[in-house]
Amino acid sequence: MHAPLLSLTWTDHVTGRQGHLVVDRLVRGVSSGGLRMRAGCTLEEVTGLARGMTMKEALHYDADSDSGAPPARYVPLGGAKGGIDCDPRDPEAYGVLVRYLRAMRPYIENIWTTGEDLGLSQDIIDRAAAEAGLVSTVQAVHPLLTDEAEARKRLADAFAVEVGGIGLDELVGGCGVAESVLTALDRAGTDHVGTRVSVQGLGTMGGATARFLSRAGLKVVAVADIKGTIANPDGLDVEALLAARDAYGTVDRTALRSGDRELPGDAWLAADAEVLVPAAVSYAIDSANQSRITARWIVEAANMPVLPEAERLLAARGITVLPDVVVNSATNAWWWWTLFGDIGADAEESFAHTRRSMRALTGRMLARAEADGTTPRTAAHAIVAERLPVIAERFGWYR
Repeated sequence: MHAPLLSLTWTDHVTGRQGHLVVDRLVRGVSSGGLRMRAGCTLEEVTGLARGMTMKEALHYDADSDSGAPPARYVPLGGAKGGIDCDPRDPEAYGVLVRYLRAMRPYIENIWTTGEDLGLSQDIIDRAAAEAGLVSTVQAVHPLLTDEAEARKRLADAFAVEVGGIGLDELVGGCGVAESVLTALDRAGTDHVGTRVSVQGLGTMGGATARFLSRAGLKVVAVADIKGTIANPDGLDVEALLAARDAYGTVDRTALRSGDRELPGDAWLAADAEVLVPAAVSYAIDSANQSRITARWIVEAANMPVLPEAERLLAARGITVLPDVVVNSATNAWWWWTLFGDIGADAEESFAHTRRSMRALTGRMLARAEADGTTPRTAAHAIVAERLPVIAERFGWYR
């Protein structure tokens, strides 16, 4: 892979905490990638995430859209990522966020579009961005829009939509993860109903994934949050757990039913389930703890949760990893489908478009892996390797 276009580390003059920005690539002069905040966030981590965003953008580009089907209004951007080394629960965290955004203002105004990621909600980022003097965290893309005012209203309207008490912007990512799971089950001839799932993390991505999978008939038997793992072999009441969680995805234990058990934090790994969904931190599955996993599929709802050596060991045991660059890519794509006008500010239209796109993308990846005799991740990377030169030829690296 190429070296990133831009890589920088910022030090907060008030607290001494550090933040990072990596722009992996520009397409049409713009890059896309969220901003995360967690204690221990490193430049290496952000670099890997930025490269992943380049791949996600490329995977959602239909190179043949201009020959046959009506062309999509959204065409890909480059990949980027921001990260701040700070616990988001720290009393100083919000001030650090505002100062980071103020320092990154020239990049956000011109080349980097960003939004919520691990540890930060869009509401908090928007509030901090306004305090930092920004018009929007996606203002760098505004010059590419046909009608900026209409596009911004459409996105704002979409963010105002709620379904079952959860914002549409939170749900689309989980809808995409769930569709990846269902596509894999269908290709394997496995019934949806009764297939057991264990989820690490009940925040934005994990919570929405649990909702869509349970509504598809799968049985969520374990979920993990910062306090530990909640398990029930007969299936958890997902909606009750979602209603009892705080802004960080931590579940109020008074909401548990008599059959629900509280287990150690890492018990989700060894849950008796066919599908394992790491939906929280990066590097959650390593070469040591992978031996505890008995699931048939690991579905990366989080970014980079499975380390490379662990994935090699899992593959040798016949366990398939569905990679993050495909599985969790719907959130980013939904922003752009909405902003550019490929879909409106409507939940059912958003879910239908997400399901259709993610089923096609996951199916293409799995078919490529089967044809080439490789892993799904290798297949996804091969698809990216074919598409990036086409994107560079059509849109340039920088312009």
